[in-house]
Amino acid sequence: MMKKKAHTIFRIVLLTSTAISLFFVPWSIVWAWIVPLPNSVQEQVEEALDRGFDGIIVYVDKAGELPKTYTAGWHDWDHTIPARKDALFKIASVSKLYHAVAIAKLAEAKQLSLDKTLADYFPELEGRIEYADKITLRMMVQHRSGIPNYTDTFNYWANPKETSEENLALILDQPATFEPGKGYEYSNTNYLLLSELIKKITGESEFHYFKREILNPLKLKNTFASVNNVDLDDVMSGRYEGYNTDLKTDDQGMVATAEDVGIFLRALNDGTVFNGGELEIYASIYEFDHTGLVPGYQTIAKYYEDMDAVIVQFTNTTNFKGYNWNISEVIYNRIVKLVRRGHTE
Repeated sequence: MMKKKAHTIFRIVLLTSTAISLFFVPWSIVWAWIVPLPNSVQEQVEEALDRGFDGIIVYVDKAGELPKTYTAGWHDWDHTIPARKDALFKIASVSKLYHAVAIAKLAEAKQLSLDKTLADYFPELEGRIEYADKITLRMMVQHRSGIPNYTDTFNYWANPKETSEENLALILDQPATFEPGKGYEYSNTNYLLLSELIKKITGESEFHYFKREILNPLKLKNTFASVNNVDLDDVMSGRYEGYNTDLKTDDQGMVATAEDVGIFLRALNDGTVFNGGELEIYASIYEFDHTGLVPGYQTIAKYYEDMDAVIVQFTNTTNFKGYNWNISEVIYNRIVKLVRRGHTE
């Protein structure tokens, strides 16, 4: 009798725990993943609108085929303008690839040393950033510096700062996340400081250096320093879930078309963006694809060697506390499958 009673209790507990766990399953991600794969990339792009995205742009450059750009949804929902293939988009942390290329070029030209420290280049930061005399440029490029991330400070995105000085001030005199070289943590502060270093060494803004050494040689004319340098009508609207405000006027760094990002990414991966020993230096310090996320804008930009293809995806609806980013990754991975299977029509 006791065994039977215990068995019954066990079944009740098991069923209850199962029911509770099912309640917490992120079903939005599950459904986005399990629905049958459509017949084409364009159909998958259009399906993204059913997953909570207001607009999407996808650029595909596969060897042996002409590059194609796919769109769905809105470029500007306030004025009911459909998504545009040539829209400018905030690429967020994808810009770190351009920064890393610049650092590799400057290292090859002996204008900086990857093994010199933050304090060597910015002595005024010694005592303000912990371990400044031990953090090398190499560690900063690789996010192994231990410098705190300013965008992780309390409530940052509710009131983002407008200048590098203001952003840097958020982490000055704060303890390091870890000792230099002893760990890894993604930190936008690393690249803020690298931007300042490029300015200091070259005597020009980092974007002017990008333009001269990266964009112009690749004939990229649709990549810009910020929304402040372009016609805002060309910038795709961005929205944070739960708010109807169009976020495109917020300056959050570089903007570019999907095509420009795709061309740059191919040049990065086939080495044509580099000269001399720059590629070897770059390969030793950073990665060859990236993602980006700021309020209203998320980007996935990757190269697939097995099919010699570059795939860039822009989606213009975000929710940092929800499953929005995960769903965008599911959509992207489904597009990769379709491209791999040759369903690019």
